[in-house]
Amino acid sequence: MLPKGSSYEEVVRRFRWQVPQRYNIGVDVVDRQRVDQLALIFLDEQHCEQRFSFGDIRQRSNRLANVLRAHGLVRGDRIGILLPQAPETAIAHVAAWKAGLISVPLFTLFGEDALEFRLSNSGARAIITDEAGLAKLQPIRSRLPDLRSIFAVSGGDGAVDYHSELARAKPDFAPVDTAADDPALIIYTSGTTGNPRGALHAHRALLGHLPGVEMPHQFFPAPGDLFWTPADWAWIGGLFDVLMPAWHHGVPVLAHRARKFDPEEAFDLMARYRVRNAFMPPTALKLMRQLGGPRRPGVEPRSIGSGGEALGAELLDWGRAVLGVTINEFYGQTECNLIIGNNAQLFPVRPGSMGRAIPGHRLAIVDDGGAPLPAGEDGHIGVRSGDPVMFLEYWRNPQATRDKFVGDYLITGDIGRQDKDGYFWFRGRADDVITSAGYRIGLAEIEDCLMKHPAVALAAAVGVPDPVRTEVVKAFLVLKAGHGGTPALAREIQNFVKTRLAAHEYPRQVEFVETLPMTATGKIIRRELRQRG
Repeated sequence: MLPKGSSYEEVVRRFRWQVPQRYNIGVDVVDRQRVDQLALIFLDEQHCEQRFSFGDIRQRSNRLANVLRAHGLVRGDRIGILLPQAPETAIAHVAAWKAGLISVPLFTLFGEDALEFRLSNSGARAIITDEAGLAKLQPIRSRLPDLRSIFAVSGGDGAVDYHSELARAKPDFAPVDTAADDPALIIYTSGTTGNPRGALHAHRALLGHLPGVEMPHQFFPAPGDLFWTPADWAWIGGLFDVLMPAWHHGVPVLAHRARKFDPEEAFDLMARYRVRNAFMPPTALKLMRQLGGPRRPGVEPRSIGSGGEALGAELLDWGRAVLGVTINEFYGQTECNLIIGNNAQLFPVRPGSMGRAIPGHRLAIVDDGGAPLPAGEDGHIGVRSGDPVMFLEYWRNPQATRDKFVGDYLITGDIGRQDKDGYFWFRGRADDVITSAGYRIGLAEIEDCLMKHPAVALAAAVGVPDPVRTEVVKAFLVLKAGHGGTPALAREIQNFVKTRLAAHEYPRQVEFVETLPMTATGKIIRRELRQRG
């Protein structure tokens, strides 16, 4: 646990990593907790409530681990989890880790192309999903030779009935003895210069996340804490910034299956369940701010953390006035998460800054050769190798793994600077990834999807400013002969991407052009397209 201190410098000086040689996330977050302690409050779409103790989660995860083993899954096999915020999602991850498997979280809004790539690349042997996910899997099942078992929580043709299998399974299971460095999960990043990359994380990754949760959340945990986030558990921000760190500390989590973020509902949930801690993406906070009004009765959080994009002074002021707290911004990425952050109790929050290095993490602004730069100079945001939160490798992509490191540092791909007081400031992205509504979106994957449309000859995607989402995707398209650039075609192409990748990735703006600006070697000059807006 992050040591308390009177100053940031004292906390850093007193901090020590505690990573045992043998460690299993599933055992840590569930099996060592009190069986009668509340673990999860779940609200479905109709707001029907279910409560689960750690004993409930332990028994269900043991039953599922036995089911997975009975279906032939062995240590090191990958299992996809295509479910929303729901008890089955958490249980599936815990069961997979106890069984020595590698879980692969998958976003429920992914379309067929996005799912096919991730399942194929990971070589997933099994997947746990629901009726909606099953419908997406049926058309691609024949192209996934490694996928042998589909478990459906709501039943369905061609799938194993999840609940029936659990009911027959034994409630006891001897967890696999895993090392802290053994692989536990693959989380796919946004594609930048090609297809998405699977960031393979070890069991120790959860322990590496803890300081980055504890500092921005005002020395989390404290008595009476209850954690909630609208962020999907398929993302590292939902799974490892909220759910698993909370359970590591025995803190209950509120889960709600929401198809779309509703700011009024967010206020209602926070008041009704006395939410004390929340991770809120900046776009969610902006939508809540649009409702206006003074503080609401019952909304009394102890801590609010946010990440993905800069908040700005106005949003910070709103948080103090309406939520009663200073929103602590933090920074990280899928490969190396929660490495920079704020804590208003330890040092002043400077609007626009990402904060200071989270205790335990060694960061620097480095040049192209990996040499640290002096304060005030722009360079790559780098993280010193050997960090417990750092990923093991890109799955089946050794060259990309090598390219991620320069000298002694993992290069995040973002450009920043560090001032003389140790605050980090984001300056821009070094790759073609944009941040929209808190999601990191890889433009290369979108361009690849656009090129599959029968009317598209050439495609380029860029990020353009948006007042609510910070950035949105804009597509510049050269059409094939015989096709006219009509509004109807633009909508058709938008839906084409939305159904094949994800609803948050489709181009919200489409412009048809005669040509695209190119370099002499045929590379698209995206800088010119961004300037056009």
